[in-house]
Amino acid sequence: MVFGQVQTDHMLIVNYDPVKGWGAPEIKPYGPLVLDPMASCFQYCPNVFEGMKAYVGPDGEPRLFRPQKNMERLARSAARVALPPFNPDALLTLIKRLVAIEKRWIPNKPGYSLYLRPTVIGTRPALGVTASDSACLYVVATPTGPYFKGKARAVSLLAVNENVRAWPGGTGGHKLGLNYAPGFLPQREAAKKGYDQILWLLEDRITEVGAMNVFVVVKRDDGDIDVFTPPLDGTILPGVTRSSVIELLNAHGSSAASLPGISQKTYVQERTITMPEIKSWSDAGRLLEIFGCGTAVVVAPVGRIGYSAWGDEEVVLPEHDGGHGPIGKAVCTRLTDIQTGKSQFDGWSVPVA
Repeated sequence: MVFGQVQTDHMLIVNYDPVKGWGAPEIKPYGPLVLDPMASCFQYCPNVFEGMKAYVGPDGEPRLFRPQKNMERLARSAARVALPPFNPDALLTLIKRLVAIEKRWIPNKPGYSLYLRPTVIGTRPALGVTASDSACLYVVATPTGPYFKGKARAVSLLAVNENVRAWPGGTGGHKLGLNYAPGFLPQREAAKKGYDQILWLLEDRITEVGAMNVFVVVKRDDGDIDVFTPPLDGTILPGVTRSSVIELLNAHGSSAASLPGISQKTYVQERTITMPEIKSWSDAGRLLEIFGCGTAVVVAPVGRIGYSAWGDEEVVLPEHDGGHGPIGKAVCTRLTDIQTGKSQFDGWSVPVA
């Protein structure tokens, strides 16, 4: 099953008029949109979106994972590009209705789900560099399978700082369409050099992995584990999976929230991580794991990193059976159990009905 190439039967759509406001929402058969060639979305990119998933629970009923987080982030993204505001609670109600209608499209297999793409685009039908006073909000859905075919495979990264994904004062902390296209060419060049993904840097500071947040696992002198992730400084997308990983690691050790197979204490820090630190930890034998995380992949282990400042030398991460290191595997297992309703944690798994 190729991601994003199969559409479900229906879509949700509602339009905003500068005089009348939001119109009546409609769940209708999936089909093309009709847009003016001068529409703002084509000319100035006021386009924002979310990625979220619906799962089949043990009771056979559909459920969403922390959907309010997605609604809140979509509202922030829309505000950042001056799109008309919407009611996040009302949108979530409509999304639940759409998922209930498309229930048969949710694959009832391990690692499978129904991917949802809420989108808001500016539709002002005129040229002129100004905020769009018209908008179209729509939600489409596509069934999706595991990110990795078979067992998880550690991905290779090319660290780059000659191109940047985001910068201070920019839009990296929001989920905007315009944040993604500039990464396509560097990604293509990395692939030509034999790497799977880009490790985005600001000077020598790590920001993100491809379109994922990143975590670095380091052995402490006392034998316990530090887990580092870059802080939300405006250049980092505040991922729902990222937030969930942090909360699960912080809860590790409590009777109801211990991570499977992890006996050590975990200490999470949101702090700057530099490439010299990565090299130093690796040389000292303290670098245990690096993994990316996001809605599509959940957790993706990293196997090796190339960086021009290191010449032909690479940092090679320890190999683990099944691809994932112990922390990445434990977090992935715990998260997927919560997402599918097999276990509960703080009300994260939300039934649609």
